[in-house]
Amino acid sequence: MKEQIPVNPDVLRWARETLRLSQEEVAQRMNKKISDIEAWERGEASPTYIQLESLAYEIYKRPIALFFFPDVPEEEAVERTFRTLPEQELQRMPSRILYLLRRARVFQLNLAELYDSVNPASRQILRDLEFAPSVAVTEMAQQVRSYLGIDLAQQQSWDDADDALKRWREVLEDHGVFVFKDSFNSPGKKNEDSVESTFSGFCLYDTGFPVIYVNNNKAKNRQIFTLFHELAHLLMHTGGVDTRQDDYIEYLTGNSRRIEILCNQFAAEFLVPSGDFRARLAGKPIHDRAVGEWAELYGVSRETILRRLFDWGRVSQQEYEEKTRQFARRGTTNGHSSVKVGVSGASVLTVGPAGTAARC
Repeated sequence: MKEQIPVNPDVLRWARETLRLSQEEVAQRMNKKISDIEAWERGEASPTYIQLESLAYEIYKRPIALFFFPDVPEEEAVERTFRTLPEQELQRMPSRILYLLRRARVFQLNLAELYDSVNPASRQILRDLEFAPSVAVTEMAQQVRSYLGIDLAQQQSWDDADDALKRWREVLEDHGVFVFKDSFNSPGKKNEDSVESTFSGFCLYDTGFPVIYVNNNKAKNRQIFTLFHELAHLLMHTGGVDTRQDDYIEYLTGNSRRIEILCNQFAAEFLVPSGDFRARLAGKPIHDRAVGEWAELYGVSRETILRRLFDWGRVSQQEYEEKTRQFARRGTTNGHSSVKVGVSGASVLTVGPAGTAARC
């Protein structure tokens, strides 16, 4: 019989609960019975060292020494930094996202240690710019673009979404924001309908070492939108999450609601400035091909173009959600494929001369 290790059962339970995993889920991953996991957490039995390694490194993502501590470690719940999210959304965060949040916090601590608590960027956007939730989104976007020193012509000259993402990431890091990328899917999962796949990214606010974390499974132009959604959160001195399902906003009130709405609007306004886009839009019908061409021009996803139209009241929320789901299902968030709509298969909406929208 393999020797069992006298670990602290309270730490075992704490490590599982911080990732919101059930005993059944742990048992499945360990190929053990639920009764075995229960016995470990009651202190009636202990895992072997090999089993503890699996628990620590593969499931709980914790240092193995932690499980020998005499007391449960005191640890701030990282998700609590998202003060704009309602409690029910915090409780629904899957274990993979909670793990990445903790990983991002470790990166922050490592950066602070590496640079002796001094951000190495000579220009730091969070030090030099700050906005209130009541700011006009157009004014905010113009100020940020001017500060970053990238005009629209330069943005539109970049080769493709890969090139644009690389350049935007470099720009943000040159201005004091650290960007990390990772798969948000749980190991072994590729299902785009999974809960994890609804998350596009998040950010952790810090005066010295702000972090943006991007879902590397998303299309490159969707990742670009996430960068600026999260940048808006940081400029409001909050942590934030960019998720495809943002119906939770209706449950928010006050500044929390204003900030979440503003972050979406800012990302769209920054990447697709309303003045330039309205000029290109005037008098032209809106159809799938046009949406794809505009997306390619600005280096954004079709979803971002639709968001512009949605923000202006030219696309209803139902239409916006239906089209973005179609794009996601058929791989069109990169703007390369066509989604047929209606009898002709060409038109989504037509914008009349007065700027009103009508179904075709």
